[in-house]
Amino acid sequence: MASVLTYLSAARLAGVVETPRERSLRRYRQFAARDPRVLLGIDPQGAWGEPELLGLMARRCGVSADPRQRSGPDAIDPARTLAALDAFAERLAAAARRHAPVLFGTGHPRSLLGFYAVLADALSAAGCEVLTPAQGRCVDILTQFGLRTHRIDYVRRVALVRETEGGRPGCEPGAHCHSPLPVRVVLQAAAAAGGPLPELVVGDHGWLCGAGQLGFEAIGPADSDDPAPFVGQAEGAVRVVVPLDDGVRSSHYLPLTRYVLKRACLSQ
Repeated sequence: MASVLTYLSAARLAGVVETPRERSLRRYRQFAARDPRVLLGIDPQGAWGEPELLGLMARRCGVSADPRQRSGPDAIDPARTLAALDAFAERLAAAARRHAPVLFGTGHPRSLLGFYAVLADALSAAGCEVLTPAQGRCVDILTQFGLRTHRIDYVRRVALVRETEGGRPGCEPGAHCHSPLPVRVVLQAAAAAGGPLPELVVGDHGWLCGAGQLGFEAIGPADSDDPAPFVGQAEGAVRVVVPLDDGVRSSHYLPLTRYVLKRACLSQ
């Protein structure tokens, strides 16, 4: 356990991370103002002002609770990350025991695709059906460049989106996307086809929050500048949120994958 804590800090997945404090505080202000760009599909029920959000993120993530700290790098408590990884592994193990259908999706394919793909393989080997509905379906997503049409794709059974004019189906890496619209389209397609719906959704950003808000059990990672998953967890919409930097090199997540698989008794 001590080695995992050391690794989290050394890889900058937790401890002092690259996420700027200024950006985190700006996102908290946007969430308090109910900016849909940072809600990620969560419909908050409580009165989440900036002080309440800062307090929540300090408790769940380990950021500084001092509102006077306005700049510098943000911090994530490695002990909180490790505890959440254990809870994350418990939910994967529970899904494996009941051979539950599962869905994986990411808005950060460059960094997190490999993490999810290994977990998808392990759950499939344990008898879970890894769902891939709505392959090729188009969805219009509002980006910083305006409304753009994206296509839902699966790489190694992990859902992502790519702009319609870029790339070929099944190719990496896909587009960076925080929208909950793709997971809504995927779940609607699964329901319309009469096929199984996921009993567990594993993902980040809009995949995590969008599925959780619709009542699906949802687990996944979130950075210190994304309050929506943590609010969702506090209000019961999201089951497990793992606080960690979601934008480091993809290879840095592989030791976490091995740790989770071992804790979930899914090591291959």
